[in-house]
Order: sequence, then structure tokens, then C-alpha cells
Amino acid sequence: MASVPVEPLAAFLWQAALRPAAVAILDDEGPWTYRQLASAAARLADRLDRAGVEPGSLVGLSVTRGRRVVAGILGIWLRGCAYVPIDPDYPESRRSYLARDAGTGHLVVDGPDDGFAVAPGESPPGERELPGGLAYVIYTSGSTGEPKGVLVRHANLRALFTAAAEVMPAGPQDVGTVFHSYCFDFSVWEIWRVLAAGGRCVFVPAEARTDGESLGRLLAGQRVTLLSLVPSVFANLVQAVRADRTALPHLREVVLGGEAMDLNVARTWLELGVAPRARLVNMYGITETTVHVTARPLDAERIAAFRGPGTPIGRPLPHLRVTVRNPDGAETPPGEVGEMHVAGGGVAAGYLGRPELTGRRFRPGPGAEPGIWYRTGDLARREADGELVYLGRSDAQIQLRGHRIEPGEVAAAIGAVPGVAGAGVTVVPNRGGEPVLVACYVPAGAASPTAAELRAALHDRLPRHLVPARLVPVDRLPVTAQGKLDRAALVVTAGGVSPAGHWQTLVADVWSAVLGFRTGEVAADDDFFELGGHSLAAGRVAGRLSRRTGRAVTLRLLYDHPVLSDLASALAGFDGNGAVNDKRRKPHR
Repeated sequence: MASVPVEPLAAFLWQAALRPAAVAILDDEGPWTYRQLASAAARLADRLDRAGVEPGSLVGLSVTRGRRVVAGILGIWLRGCAYVPIDPDYPESRRSYLARDAGTGHLVVDGPDDGFAVAPGESPPGERELPGGLAYVIYTSGSTGEPKGVLVRHANLRALFTAAAEVMPAGPQDVGTVFHSYCFDFSVWEIWRVLAAGGRCVFVPAEARTDGESLGRLLAGQRVTLLSLVPSVFANLVQAVRADRTALPHLREVVLGGEAMDLNVARTWLELGVAPRARLVNMYGITETTVHVTARPLDAERIAAFRGPGTPIGRPLPHLRVTVRNPDGAETPPGEVGEMHVAGGGVAAGYLGRPELTGRRFRPGPGAEPGIWYRTGDLARREADGELVYLGRSDAQIQLRGHRIEPGEVAAAIGAVPGVAGAGVTVVPNRGGEPVLVACYVPAGAASPTAAELRAALHDRLPRHLVPARLVPVDRLPVTAQGKLDRAALVVTAGGVSPAGHWQTLVADVWSAVLGFRTGEVAADDDFFELGGHSLAAGRVAGRLSRRTGRAVTLRLLYDHPVLSDLASALAGFDGNGAVNDKRRKPHR
């Protein structure tokens, strides 16, 4: 029997022919078989053809989470095009920017019949010369204030999944979760590793993405075997299974990536023993090198033997090479810190429409080293045994809950709001010790916005993961002797705003009681979920507020208004019938 192909599209078509009645997707709408998924993709490809979409084009994909994501990607690929993910929950200005910058002449959106419609783009297709064989263009945060598109080819995917089949094989018996947004390339790993092997993808519902207990129940109920998470979400899962000892006997592999991992959390997971078959693997990767670069299986012995600082990320996958270099480009000796450079089959084709940036980050190897090497901007050291240890960034870029965030992009969006003279962005730990995004801004005159007004304006400009958890007005931004933003001083400046008035005080009192804070520790600009809240805690908050106000406070109200001052304003807007009279735009979650 011929071997199964490892390029995602070819592998999926193979599996659809081999096991058409097997369930490929399980989402909020129920199960979908390989036959149904293949048919929907073929219909979309035909619709794109009839709409005049030429092979080799970039096609925007803006559909609801679930089966339409997978069928949309497949349909675009079948037409010979590359997809540009544009989350429909993004603010309209962000969606428009991505479509214009990519030059997408057409946009695939949710439709009334078979799930799709093809809409014309806002502008004709871009006239840029694109590399052949593109699979997708995923946008990442940009230091200049604008996101940049990374050009990933089918050959990059083929190299990744060929390597994965060798060192981390999957099969038709596997059930894998799809936790992450299709605008984040971790989803590429989650979806195609499973479907290329003939397995089943389970899209994690909204509640289980915010609550570890719900996620644990889902993993147990669906007999999930493959789980991929960012470490901060994994920590929530560990906390939940520690509390109720949820048994996960079917889980055979947990992949962590997207941000630095806390080895104490990994140690706790292993000690719990709730998933005795599960191998725990820490992986390092970046969009520009196609999802994953290195892997490090972790067990109790390896964790105990590790000597920090940093996070162990292991060795490169078979299709990649990694070197650690000093600023002069020379490879560093074991134990010495340097910048990681990556070469091999996963290195992308560069940035869309940004030749200067591409030239700076994608460079020929020094001396006789072959190929193009990507300068990651990540610091590491190589141990004596050849294993790599991740040590953070060499620049101001932030990794937070799997997202790469350029503070400059967030600061630029804040500075573009009328009445703001400047802003600085950093990360500080919240009261629960979790890192959160914080911005200090300088009001300009009497027309300057309050923190609540500024937050509302940012929700119109940025995806939710780029909106700071706390916005603090300051007289001026701290700077170094060289005139640059002093981020260390910014952390000291970023104090919370005390609750004021009846409704803010009431909400702060309830949050403190439910989340275990002392009086005065919860601020008016705190985010419930950033403080450690989850769906069960949200239910308790809703119940207490309902009893204390005599009004029907729902879970949805808290999800739509996670910031204390916003929730207080919404509660103050209840009409005489117990409904919320809230005409403000609600933030995306």
C-alpha cells in the first residue's frame, strides 16, 4: 500500500477517499464526516471559480469558528489559492486593514445555504508578485504600529508534517482538540496533524476555552488523545484537575507552545497522574518558521535535573537547523547567551509587501552555511548536550497567552485616539501573579478620554488580545537618559484606579468575595478574567449581583462587560423591566 501523503490538502483528500463516513469535525453544530467536509470544500472551490478568483490569488477567510473554518481553507486550497484569516470578531477597522494590505480581491464569509458566500473585496487584488505555492498569509503584530503578513508555502507545511510524522505520529484513532483561533498558526498544527492522519477534530466551545473545569470535562467526555495549549491555559487546566481529579486515561500527548512554560506547573501535572499515558512536550515555534521549531519531552526526572534560568525547549525538529549567535553573527559556545537563527524547510517566504523587513529578518547564512536563516529575536543558550534553553526576547516584543505582541502597535493605536498625547505599553503581573498587558497614557487637554472611553475606542481598533487589561492615565511617560521609554519605571507607574460610586463599589465588593481579594485590592479598570475569573466564578458573581440588586444579572452580561467599570455602568443602565439598557458597543471576547 502506498504511503499516506503528508501535505495537508493531499493527505485530507486521501483520507476522505479512504474513510468517507468517519467523523472529521465535531463542533457546536454537531459531527461532520470526511465526505461532508470534502463536499463543502469542493462547492466552495467551484463558487470561487465562478466568482472569477484566479489560482494563485490571496482570498480572505472570515467565517465563524468550527467546520466552516476547515472547509473554507480546503476550498481555497482546492482553487489553487492561499487564505488570509480575518476573524469576523475583529473590529471592522482591523478587518478592513487586513483585506486592503493583503490585496484580497474576494472574501469568503458565512452564507445562508451550504455555509459560504463569496463577497468582493474592498479593493482589486494586490499587484504584488507573490511566491508560488502559497498556503496562507497569517498576520502578526508589527512594531511600526501595523500588523505584517507572513508568507507560508505548502512546501513549509509539507516539511513540518513530514517531520511530525517521524517524531510525533498521529493516526485515525486520534481525537485532537482545536482550541486556538485560525488567525493563530497553532491552529494549523491542531487541525492538519489530525485530519491528515484520518482522525477527528473537536472544536473546543467558548466556555471550555475560559474555564479549566469545563475543558477537563470535554477532554474526558470526547476521549481526546491529542491536546495542544499555550502554557497559561494549561495552568488553568492543571488547577482544575487538581481540584476534582478529573481522570483523562485516553490522553496520550499534550503539546505546549506559544509562550514560556512554568516548570512548576508541568511538575504538578505529572505528580497528579490524571493522564498516565500522556507524554508532555514543550515546543518552541514562530509563525515565520511554520508553527514549530523545537521539541522537548518532559518527565519528572528531566524537570528535576534542569538548572535555570529559562525554559528548556529541546532540539530542532528534523527539517530544521537552529544556531545561537552573538551580535557579530558568530555562533556562541555552550552556555553563552545569543539570538536564535533558524534555517530549513519551515522557513517562510518572508513578509507580504515588506521587502526591507524581509531582508533584515530573512538572511543568507554566514560563510559557507547554506540556505536562508530567519533571525528570531529570541534569546537562548545551548547546553553542553546540545539542548536549547529559551531566555526571552532581545527586543520589546511580548509573548502573552500565545500571541506575539509588539508594544509599538498597541501604543500607536492608543496614540491615534483623539485626546491622547502618547502611550507606553508593558506587561506586569496581576494580583494573582499572571502577566497582563498594561498601558500608561498621557491625556491631552480637556477633551482627553477616560480609561473607560479609551478602552471602548481601542475595541473599535484592535483585536481583544491587544487591548490592555489596564489603562492608566499619567502626567508623563518615564524615559531613560537616552530619551527612550523606561519600561521598568512604567511598571511602577501602573497602579489601578479605585472604584468610585455605588455601582463600582458594589461590583468590587462582589468580585472580591468570589475571587478571594481583600477590600481595596480590586480596581475599577480590572478585567474579571485577568484577575483569574472563569465561568464558574462568573456564575457565582451573577448570582450574588442578582440577589443584591433584585435584577436578573446574566452570565452574558459579565462576558460582554469583563471590566469592572464597564459592568458597573451596564448595571446602572437597567430599565424598569429588569433588562439592560446598554447602548454602548460591547467589547469582543
